[in-house]
Amino acid sequence: MTNFLSLADVTDIDALIQSGLTSKANPFADQHLGKNKTIGLIFFNSSLRTRLSTQKAAQNLGMNVMTMNVGQDSWGLEMEEGVLMNADKAEHVREAAAVMGRYCDIIGIRAFAELTDRDKDYREQVMHQFAKYAKVPIVNLESATRHPLQSLADCITIEEAKTVVKPKVVLTWLPHFKPLPQAVANSFCEWMNARVQSGNVEFVVTHPEGYELAPEFVGNTPVIYNQDEAFEGADFIYGKNWSSYTHYGQVLTQDPSWAVTMNDLRLTNNGKFMHCLPVRRNLKVADEVLDSSHSLVIEQAANREWSAQAVLKEILRNLI
Repeated sequence: MTNFLSLADVTDIDALIQSGLTSKANPFADQHLGKNKTIGLIFFNSSLRTRLSTQKAAQNLGMNVMTMNVGQDSWGLEMEEGVLMNADKAEHVREAAAVMGRYCDIIGIRAFAELTDRDKDYREQVMHQFAKYAKVPIVNLESATRHPLQSLADCITIEEAKTVVKPKVVLTWLPHFKPLPQAVANSFCEWMNARVQSGNVEFVVTHPEGYELAPEFVGNTPVIYNQDEAFEGADFIYGKNWSSYTHYGQVLTQDPSWAVTMNDLRLTNNGKFMHCLPVRRNLKVADEVLDSSHSLVIEQAANREWSAQAVLKEILRNLI
């Protein structure tokens, strides 16, 4: 593994999941891999779990860690090529990424979708520009279209918590009052589809009409527009809001009936509830769900450390 931008950079999902579980059992066993190596964590957007878990994972591996908030700790960065830089961006990514690549052995980047220009967001300009000019491995800490570290943590969580060989996993849209990116939902679909192909899970997506995700991420996954029907017999319910892909970035409905309650979970096979966090209580999910034994959200978040550590181990081995 040289970069970790998407699932396409992974050669063996099962091995990566097991690597995360191995690190969870013995966090400091591979400190030699990161000795005298430095990772730079570059944030264009806010972060709690991603920032802390990736920093902790890198430190578990013996790495030095530097973090920077673009536009606050640094100059604003211009991403477009061939522009006259007479606006608010003081530095071009060509120089900034190249310099960061001299300071760091690995660079992690977090840059959300702007939700105004779908084609631009789905080109993943920030990730590709850093990969082009930094000349060191790039780790996706959440991009405009994907959040693969989260998806790997989700896979680890499902592997740990499953009670049947082939659990039914449901991704459900949740109501929200402002537009949110599709990255987590896209990425979860991408990884679950791969797990379906290997016979590890059954996967279903449910959402109101108009909230269809990009076809390249959904693939052949069944999409059900009735949440109750989708929840029948489910072993895992993964809740997430996303704005419309077809009417890009728009909120088409705030229907509160799509929020997850204990009544919804009664339709499942004693199903577990998952969410990437942060979650707005009683808007998206009822307190009674989040505070119940059905909730996996804290363990899921804790597993972010082990997903990051699994990825960093693979990259560091390639650097030796």
